[in-house]
Parts: sequence; C-alpha cells; structure tokens
Amino acid sequence: MALGVVAALIVALAACTKSEKPEAVSSAPPPPSASVITPEQARAVAKEAYVYGFPMVDDYRVMYSYFVDKNDAGYRGGWNEIHNTARVFTPADTAIQTPNSDTPYSVVGADLRAEPLVLTVPPIDQDRYFSLQFVDLYTYNFAYVGSRTTGNRGGKYLLAGPNWKGDKPEGVNGVIRSDTDLALVLYRTQLFDPADIDNVKRIQDGYQVQPLSVYLKQPLPPPAPPIDFVPALTPDQERTSPQFFDILKFVMKFAPTLPAETEMRNRFATLGIAPNGSFEADKLSPEMRTAIQNGMADAWAEFDALKRDKVDTGEVGSAQFFGTADDLKGNYLYRMAGAVLGIYGNTAAEALYPMFSADSAGAPLTGAADYTVHFLADQLPPVNAFWSLTMYEAPKSLLVANPINRYLINSPMLRQLVPDADGGYTLYVQRQSPGAEREPNWLPAPEGPFSLVLRLYWPKPDALNGTWKAPAPVKT
Repeated sequence: MALGVVAALIVALAACTKSEKPEAVSSAPPPPSASVITPEQARAVAKEAYVYGFPMVDDYRVMYSYFVDKNDAGYRGGWNEIHNTARVFTPADTAIQTPNSDTPYSVVGADLRAEPLVLTVPPIDQDRYFSLQFVDLYTYNFAYVGSRTTGNRGGKYLLAGPNWKGDKPEGVNGVIRSDTDLALVLYRTQLFDPADIDNVKRIQDGYQVQPLSVYLKQPLPPPAPPIDFVPALTPDQERTSPQFFDILKFVMKFAPTLPAETEMRNRFATLGIAPNGSFEADKLSPEMRTAIQNGMADAWAEFDALKRDKVDTGEVGSAQFFGTADDLKGNYLYRMAGAVLGIYGNTAAEALYPMFSADSAGAPLTGAADYTVHFLADQLPPVNAFWSLTMYEAPKSLLVANPINRYLINSPMLRQLVPDADGGYTLYVQRQSPGAEREPNWLPAPEGPFSLVLRLYWPKPDALNGTWKAPAPVKT
C-alpha cells in the first residue's frame, strides 16, 4: 500500500460486484433546507459524507505528514519535488496502513494550481519492476507509468491539474490529467536483495520533477496563493471527532465536484459540509454533535458489515476497492474500505492483494498459534513481476518488529528457501522459530492478532480472473 501503501486484500474477481451501490448513497434523504435540517437528517447526511470523505481525509493526513508538518517523523520535504527513500519500510514507518516492504519508495506531492509538472523517468533494466502510481484527492488511481504500462525504456510525462489548457510539449511522451489540484505520485522501485540497494539508489537519482516552465526554459507563471493548511487529525480522531468534517471541507477546496456527484455534494452542503460551507465542529449544539457522531458510527457499522459479510468471506477485495472513478462506479463504501484496509492500494491490473485475517477453518489469526502457508510446485502466485507475503500486526495494520527483522517472504527469496520434496514451498508463520532447518521459511508473528497480505505485482490472467486462488493459512 504505499506507500505507499496499501493503503491490502482478498481477491475474488469471479464474484466482482463493482456495480453495487453503497447504501450510504442509495438510501440518503432528499436535501432539506439548511435552516430546517433536523438531527435525524443531520445523522443521515453525516453518515453519507463520512463514507464519501474518509479516503480524502485520511489521504490528507498522509500528505500533511509528508509535505507540510516539518516536525512530523514522516516528513519528506516540499511540494513539487521528488523525495527518495533508499530503503524498504520497517515497523518504524507508521504513516500508512499495510505498507509494503518490497520496493523502496519515492514520492511527489504535486501542487498543480500554477502549472503542470514534467516527470522524467530514466531507462531501467528490463527485469526490474517499477511503477509510478498517480493518486488524486479522491484517492482514485487515475494513471500509471511503469513496467506494465509504458515499459522500462524511460520517458517524460506531463502531469496537469484540472484547469490547465495546453498542448503536449515537444519531447514529452504523454499528458496525464488530475481531476484535483493536489495529487500524489508514488514510485515503487523493486529491490532484489540487500546488496541491490546501490542500484536502486542510482535509479532513484534518475527520477526528476520539473515545473513545465523550467522544462520549456520559459519565465515562471504567477505563483498560486499560499495554502493555509489546517492541522491533520490522528487516525483515532478521524474515527469519532466531528472535526473530521472541518478537514473534509478544507480538502474539498482542492477537489472540484465531479459531474456525477453534484446532487450528493448538495446534500452535504445542507449540513455546511462544502468548500466554503458553514460547518464548524466547535460550534455544534450538543444535540447536533451527538447526531453527527452517531452518523459517523453508522458509517463504521456499514463498513464493519461489509468486511464481515463480503471481505472476510472473499466475495470482494482489493480488485473492487481501487481504481479510477469509472472503475468504482460511485461505490463510495468500497472506496472507504480500500482506504481503511490499505490506502493507496493499486488497481487490480497493477497489483492484487489477497488478505487473510483468519485461518483455513475461519478462526482469527493469532500469535498464540502456529500456521503454515503451502504453495504447490505449480501453484506459486502467477505474476509478471514478483509476489510477497507480508505480516501485519492487527488492528493497526503495521509491520511487526521481530528478532530476525524479517517482515515478509517474497519471490526473489525463493533461492534461499527450503523447498518441499514435491518442489513446492511451505512457509512457517508463527511467533517462535520453527527450528534451524525451517528458519529460512519462517515469517515471524506477533504475540496477538495479525493479518497476512499476499501481494501480486503485475498479476497474470489466472490471478485476475480468479482461476488461481491464494492458499489460506493452516493452523498446525
């Protein structure tokens, strides 16, 4: 999930329900007059706005940490600059849920109000996977550059905001348009093993970002007005504090209303939730504050039901939760699920994320038990790039510190693993070492509950169409 990542999830494309509309949209009341909105109506609007807005507010939390708050441990640097991290993520990286620990990240926080950016990608060796994931403020994945989409030859790509009018400059391979003024570009560069890190650093040094005027050697345009960023909420505050909607109002200023959302955003405006709306959490009456908090709780209850009835059973997963606005077809509950379970997850064609929080018998995974994950010789995850199985502490969905500093087992490690007699591989998922002879195949677990995420980068058709199924952990 990036970040990265993943936000990570169960894939069952054969049971894809992308056309399903979330109840938060279909059952919403007609917009009442702002002067007569009742607590009951406010609760319904707050629920709908929360489901819609959670990914946007959580995305803002990450961007505030990375590009605004210089005192934050996760601060990367300024906007419109490339920021490289020449290492994989560890338990010390806590800004993003379910981060991947396979690919060192680079990141750009793009402010596209004044002018577009030109992103330069160097030529990259053909057997190394890389990708640039373009994410707007709605958390839609609106474009990709990388091994799957554009190849490893290198190139230049222009990233423009919603108000830019211009033609593709000479020497630019393609124009990528964002529907929002602020956007995130997440770069993933595959690391084969620890000794490969210098090669990754050289590739990262070749990633460049320039304002269009600099690329064209022209005078700079007038700068956009400075942004008075509001402090972000913590993940716990996002769940219960009505200030959530103060943040959502702020983010909406940089996320123009999409045509299909006009009526819905008009409903939000009846509660003052609009770019210049009147909503102020600190000025709510006790009755309205309770109604709004109840609406937020209703949204979480709807998410919990989705996770219990469809995610945990494998009916839906990451393939339905991430993609373009057209891919999600207005299903804001699915968009919220993607952000909760692994914000910044990739579109299915780029990566799939089978996720397990229970074993093959349906019991929750816990460090109090031992498990195996077995891949038959001809049933390794079908990918064009690589696969990995990563351990996360629950419910935080963060990497787990352990004595051998191993957070995942991936396909580049296969030559170090001990194969089974039939040529397959058995992975040992448990808190204590399974013994010296099995330790190469050991994925350490925490004391308490945990989940496993299997990542398939650039999945093959058998994974995308559901022919291949990920094996569930088996309690031993």
